[in-house]
Amino acid sequence: MILTTPAPQVLDGVRVLDLGSFITAPYAALLLAEMGADVVKVERPGAGDPFRAFNGGLYSSHFQAHNRNKRSVTLDYTKPEAKDAMAALLASADVVLLNVRPGVEERLGLGYPQLKDRYPSLIYAAITGYGATGPYAERPAYDNVGQSLSGWLSMFHQGTDARVPGPAVSDALTGMYAALGILGALVERARTGLGRKVEVSMLEATVAFATEPLGRLFASGEPVPFYSRSASSQSFIVTCKDGLRIGLHLSSPEKFWQGLVHAIGREDLLQKYPDRSARVDAYDALAIDLAQAFATQDRAYWMPRLEAQDVPFAPERRLQDLAEDPQVQHLGLFYETIHPQHGVVKAAHRPVRYDGDNRSDFLPPPSLGEHTHEVLHGLGITEDEISKLSQQGVI
Repeated sequence: MILTTPAPQVLDGVRVLDLGSFITAPYAALLLAEMGADVVKVERPGAGDPFRAFNGGLYSSHFQAHNRNKRSVTLDYTKPEAKDAMAALLASADVVLLNVRPGVEERLGLGYPQLKDRYPSLIYAAITGYGATGPYAERPAYDNVGQSLSGWLSMFHQGTDARVPGPAVSDALTGMYAALGILGALVERARTGLGRKVEVSMLEATVAFATEPLGRLFASGEPVPFYSRSASSQSFIVTCKDGLRIGLHLSSPEKFWQGLVHAIGREDLLQKYPDRSARVDAYDALAIDLAQAFATQDRAYWMPRLEAQDVPFAPERRLQDLAEDPQVQHLGLFYETIHPQHGVVKAAHRPVRYDGDNRSDFLPPPSLGEHTHEVLHGLGITEDEISKLSQQGVI
């Protein structure tokens, strides 16, 4: 279905200065941009966000992933010559986002105490690894450090293999919580007219996301076993004869267990595991029984049988297979935009729908400094002044 009405942009009119790099702050800004905020990414001339050059060049897939729907301005705000232009940007902004170690922002002249009185309505979002103070505050922090310290990695990785699987978790969670904090501050400002400092650390964000394992730990006082969540939720990933896998999640309703044993023709398991408590306690043995059952037939054999019995299941998809999935196609999850220099950029729409509309394909990821003149002109800075800044190496 082709929609002819404008895509909902619930943050239309909100300007965000993204002074961040890598993932946490840029991802928070991306989430706001997908809701319609005007995100201006302020970058160093010549190099920009270090993520730009992750694969060589200045338009890596890593950069693209976290910087859609933004405009890029190059401005070396560490130089005195950039002072007026940076002041104009800050005066135009509703939100400023940074992810640096504590104290760095003050040295850059961008500390909250330095900006609060001058821009009282500004929402100042500061992202750190460990918080603004404390014994770890000055340490560098990236995703795997956050996963390790928070306890998150211990729930997903065992053994002595030094390799770490999966995407960035702590970075993404920190960006999500930062965006959530900013939205709350925007709602408050609508009442009071005043901004606020929003602080999010990678450590706190990742710990906060572990609500269920923490709840179990605090309630029982005992360490949480590695497979405790999957045992209590009755979750399995089974491999079929053709090597393809199916994810199962039976939860607690008895009807799903009954449906599963009928779907696979193993009614004998009803006596072996007579109730949910028995299935939780014997999770390891049950996993083996199910693995043996599913290994007898290809995935295409099992899927209609599971669906006929209303079992909660899904075929395991690889990322490269998602676009062919019927439900993904129905929802219109993916889109393409075209950058005039870099060509086609593919991405997923925002997961939030407003009145059924999930469109968020407003702008492709920007080239370095692509919108410098456009944004500075919009601030009332003349072409002669822009030329002078360029000659001074400021933009």
